Amino acid sequence: MNIKDLDLNLLRLFDAVWRTRSVSLAAQQLGMSQPAASQGLARLRAVLGDALFERSGAGVRPTPRADRLAQAVQLALGTIEDALNVSQVFDPQRSARVLRVHLSDIGEARFLPELVLALQHHAPGMRLEARPLPHDQIAPALDNGQLDLAMGFLPEVSDTLQQPLLSDRYVVLMRQGHPVAGRWSQLQAHQTTPEAALVVLAELEFAAVRTHADTLRILELMHWQHRLRLTVSHFLSLPGIVRSSDLAVLMPRNFAQGFAQAGELAIIEPDLPLRDFTVSMHWSARFDKDPCLQWLRANVSRLFSTPSNTPPTPPR
Repeated sequence: MNIKDLDLNLLRLFDAVWRTRSVSLAAQQLGMSQPAASQGLARLRAVLGDALFERSGAGVRPTPRADRLAQAVQLALGTIEDALNVSQVFDPQRSARVLRVHLSDIGEARFLPELVLALQHHAPGMRLEARPLPHDQIAPALDNGQLDLAMGFLPEVSDTLQQPLLSDRYVVLMRQGHPVAGRWSQLQAHQTTPEAALVVLAELEFAAVRTHADTLRILELMHWQHRLRLTVSHFLSLPGIVRSSDLAVLMPRNFAQGFAQAGELAIIEPDLPLRDFTVSMHWSARFDKDPCLQWLRANVSRLFSTPSNTPPTPPR
């Protein structure tokens, strides 16, 4: 075949279908109708002499020829994007772009208020969408443009650039006046050994969030999993439950402090396994030079990161 027979837009379509494994999702990303995307894919199949994609369940599966082409197509498109972005000037005051960010329920409560205020002040025409995804879908979504940024404690997310934002740790939240809270305070005042103090916590009954696997893992490591009495979908439902019962919950300290300041809740900080963790922002190397996303990352870093000269971590 001759390169002059190939429309660059067909390569963009090929790339989107290959990444999403869906003609309809690819059409949505590219602002096309599904019939137009199907027609474009048919033209590309005719030019290349290969089916490229076959039906598979609710989506499509690439052929071996498509898999061989994918890396070269992505490299070519990335080179063109980089060349175009070099001279591109981004004006946040005039931008109407929609920014899509992965955040957990805790992340929404922790990051969205300040981020929304920053956008209203510096980029009033931009829109922000929080899109929580399963952790195994975050890296592909960043790479195919479904997400612009992911923020959180995401150790399972690889093949992304990332920058630490803040350090946190899991603490135990319970109601004020809880018998264990009083005994814990007495033990701390007498400088009891950490091992002896943890014996007191073994008397607690716990609530947990099923999507925050580390809290469940901590309960297992402490052999407290048999004390789990309630499992919910989101942390936001727990403070009211904890306030009115003797259940305790493992929760990030930065988040728990807000609930404790509202009253009637107490925080204790035992020496637990896996208690310390780092919240980072993640993005795709494919969009590292996008001026809009560079601006977004700079503002997120300014708003939330602990002072540091740590450069972005390359993809693993």
